[in-house]
Amino acid sequence: MRRFDQQVQNSDMQATRLARRWFLRDCGVGLGAIAANSLLQQSSAANSQSLNPLQARPSHHPPRAKNVIFLFMAGAPSHLELFDYKPQLARYSGTLPPAELLQGYRAAFINPNSTLLGPKFQFSRHGQCGAELSELLPQLAKVVDDIAIVRSMVTDGFNHAPAQIQMSTGSLQFGKPSLGAWSLYGLGSESQDLPGFVVFSTGKKGPSGGSANWGSGFLPTMYQGVEFRTSGDPVLYLSNPPGIDAALQRESLSAINRLNQNRLNLVGDPEIATRIHSFETAFRMQATAPAVMDISQEPQHILDLYGAKPGQSSFANTCLLARRLVQQGVRFVEIFHEAWDQHGNLVNDLKKNCLDTDQACAALISDLKQQGLLDDTLVIWGGEFGRTPMVQGGNDGRDHHPNAFTMWMAGGGIRGGITLGESDEFGFNATVDRVHVRDLHATILHLLGFNHSQLSFPFQGLDQRLTGVEPCRVVQEILA
Repeated sequence: MRRFDQQVQNSDMQATRLARRWFLRDCGVGLGAIAANSLLQQSSAANSQSLNPLQARPSHHPPRAKNVIFLFMAGAPSHLELFDYKPQLARYSGTLPPAELLQGYRAAFINPNSTLLGPKFQFSRHGQCGAELSELLPQLAKVVDDIAIVRSMVTDGFNHAPAQIQMSTGSLQFGKPSLGAWSLYGLGSESQDLPGFVVFSTGKKGPSGGSANWGSGFLPTMYQGVEFRTSGDPVLYLSNPPGIDAALQRESLSAINRLNQNRLNLVGDPEIATRIHSFETAFRMQATAPAVMDISQEPQHILDLYGAKPGQSSFANTCLLARRLVQQGVRFVEIFHEAWDQHGNLVNDLKKNCLDTDQACAALISDLKQQGLLDDTLVIWGGEFGRTPMVQGGNDGRDHHPNAFTMWMAGGGIRGGITLGESDEFGFNATVDRVHVRDLHATILHLLGFNHSQLSFPFQGLDQRLTGVEPCRVVQEILA
C-alpha cells in the first residue's frame, strides 16, 4: 500500500513538473508574444509620432478658424487716441480726475493725481456699421465692416513683461505655454515642410517678455514658436555650408535619426521626438522656406496693397508673409511690433506707428478675403494693456493702464462690423461688457474648435489649462 502511495506521489510530482515545464515553455512563449506585440505597438506608435508628431488632429467641435494671425502691438497702443474717443476727457483736459475714480488705483510710473489729458487726434465714423475711428487709421476705416472692435478689454498686469506674458500665456508668471503652443498642441499642423507656429519681430526691439511669449512652457518643446527673420535665411544656418550637398546631408541626418529613434523607443522621452521632428522639418524647410519667404513672387498690385517692398525688413512685408504662411498650412503666425510705449512724444510716435502698420493691417484683411482665406483665418490685433487718461511726460505722454483698452478681431467666425463694450467717460475703467484676457483666450480656443475647460495637459499633479481655474466666458457677442 505504501509503495502504491509512493508511486502515486511520484506520478503527481512528475505531472506537476510537466505542467510547470509546459506552462513555462508554451504559455511563456505566448506571454512573451503578447508582451512583444505590446512593445511593437508602442514602438509603432512612437515611430508614427516621431515621423509626424504634429499631424493634424480633430478638435472638440467643428472649428470656425483653422489658422490664427496675431498682430501683437507690444508696448500698448493708446486706445484713447485710436479707438475710444472721449469728449469728456477733451472737455476736462488739464484738470485733476475725480477722486472717486482713483480710489485704490495703482499706476506704473506716474502719480495717479496727474491731470487729465484730452485725445490728441480727431475721430469720425466709418463703414455701414458707423464705427468711430481715429484719423490715424484711414486704411483700417476701409475694412471696418469686417472687424469686431472690443473697447472693454481688461487685464491684471500693469508692466510690460508680465502683461505681455499674460496676454500670451494666460498667466503673469513665466513658464506657461503660449496661446500658439496650445493651438498647435490641440490641433497639430497642416504644414509638413514648415513649423506650425511662426514668430516675427518688427518693432524697435523684441517684446519685453522675450521668448516666453511664444514658448511651450511645460508642453513638449515641439509646440513652441519658431522665430523667422524677414531678410536673408528665414532661420539662421538654414543654408548648407560649402562642401555639404543635399545627398550628404540626407545620409547624415538619416543616421542621426536612427540613433535618436532607437533612444526614443527605449526611453520614450518626447523631447527626442521633438529633436527628430525638428531635424526633419529643418531639412524640408531648406527647399520650401526660401520660396515661401520670397515676396517678390507676388503681383505688384498685392505689394502695393500692403506697402511691401521685397528685400526690406518691415511690418508690411511681414503681414504679407503671414498670409503666405497660412496658405502653406502654418497654424499660428504671430507678429510682435514693439513700438507703442509712449510715455512721451505721444503725437509723433503714434503718427509713425500708424503709418508703419495701418495700411498693412487693413491689407491683410482685404487680401485674406480676396484669397478666400478670411473665413478660416482668425486675425487678432492688440497690445498688452492701454494707456492712462492722465498725462505723463509734460503734456505729451500716457502711462500704462490695465483697466480699459481696445483690441479688434476679424475672420475665423468673428462677426464683422460691431463694436462691443464701453469704458467710462474718461476711458479709465471698462464698464459695459468687460472682456478679460481669459475671456479672449476662451473665445479664441472656441473658434479653433475647443472647449477651453477641456483642453488641458497634466503637469505637477494638475490638468493645466490656458484659461486657468478662474471664471471666464466665450464672448458670444462677437461671434458670427
